[in-house]
Amino acid sequence: MKKIEKPWGAEELLEHNEFYVVKRLLMKAGHSCSLQYHEHKHETVYIISGSLDLTIGDDEENLDHITLEPNEYYVIPPRKIHRMTGISDCIYLESSTTELNDVIRIKDDYGRK
Repeated sequence: MKKIEKPWGAEELLEHNEFYVVKRLLMKAGHSCSLQYHEHKHETVYIISGSLDLTIGDDEENLDHITLEPNEYYVIPPRKIHRMTGISDCIYLESSTTELNDVIRIKDDYGRK
């Protein structure tokens, strides 16, 4: 299991095979991943601890905010714009299809492209 430090927290790749991927992520309070979407990747996030704000929608002008708490989950289909923000330090699982590099960043607080 490889832990990768991120500007917003960290991620650990728990399983990557030809069928699916499972990651454990830490989203630090007050930090966010990129506002992004995926062309093909389909993912489900499941909250283990803490609180997570999920910003999600079909276009940048129409984004909703959903608060996710422990034992709650949300399914994010391909092409759905989304961003996770830690309300508190949050540990969550991400289970997805195998397209790990399928990330189109729209906005990023840390200057990543």
